[in-house]
Amino acid sequence: MYLDVNGHKTYCYTGGKPFDAAKPTAVFIHGVLNDHSVWILQTRYLANHGWNVLAVDLPGHCKSEGDAPSSVEEAADFVAALLGAAGVQRAALVGHSWGSLIALEAAARLKERVSHLVLVGTAFPMKVSQALLDAALNEPMKALNMVNVFSRSTLAPPLGAGSWVHGASMALGRRVLASNTQVNVFHRGFKACDSYANGETAISQVTCPVLFVLGAQDQMTIPKAAQGLIGKARESGKTVSIASLPVGHHQMSETPEATLFAIRDFLQTPSA
Repeated sequence: MYLDVNGHKTYCYTGGKPFDAAKPTAVFIHGVLNDHSVWILQTRYLANHGWNVLAVDLPGHCKSEGDAPSSVEEAADFVAALLGAAGVQRAALVGHSWGSLIALEAAARLKERVSHLVLVGTAFPMKVSQALLDAALNEPMKALNMVNVFSRSTLAPPLGAGSWVHGASMALGRRVLASNTQVNVFHRGFKACDSYANGETAISQVTCPVLFVLGAQDQMTIPKAAQGLIGKARESGKTVSIASLPVGHHQMSETPEATLFAIRDFLQTPSA
């Protein structure tokens, strides 16, 4: 469905179900050079099992209008505006990679309006090498190849006959990049990840349970790089859950069912 967010047409995938204000809501936030489609399996399941799902295309990405966010903080403001536009008073936030930082910052700002926080493939700081930043800016196809090699632990997970996650991800990246002719969303997204400095403060300000979904073979956001956030979350007394999956950075397609079940089970955790 489409919503008007900050005066711009914004697309949210709802899992094939109409939005129902009586149901709990989960907002899914994609990472750099992705769109709502990376959450297809997880969102369709939840939409058919009692949840509203809003898998958003961030501004300036694919079906959503507006200026692509240049910082995590700017994107977090967008998430707050999205909830207002949808008339949602309280929601779970689920984010992958860059989207995990956006979800984290939004949860810190929205406090009790966020019931659960799911951080998939997260790290803090989420530093991006200068070589990759330069390639994203000047040779985006080279950078896209680099990212898809680093991100994957397998080329053909059990998604069904003929599935090829590497090729599908390459095609998605090309499509997202081509969807915005005004700005290089690849470089802008990576720069936002690299520049974000508020992670530990934000996790201390979050008031809801937190789930970390980490890939044991993740070379983009290695599990060790999430330990600081995990420690800060525990120090501040929150309920913290961890799902470690034997895959790389794209948990949603490399282990789609395990990722789904980790999110599904966590969303049954009582919120603060």
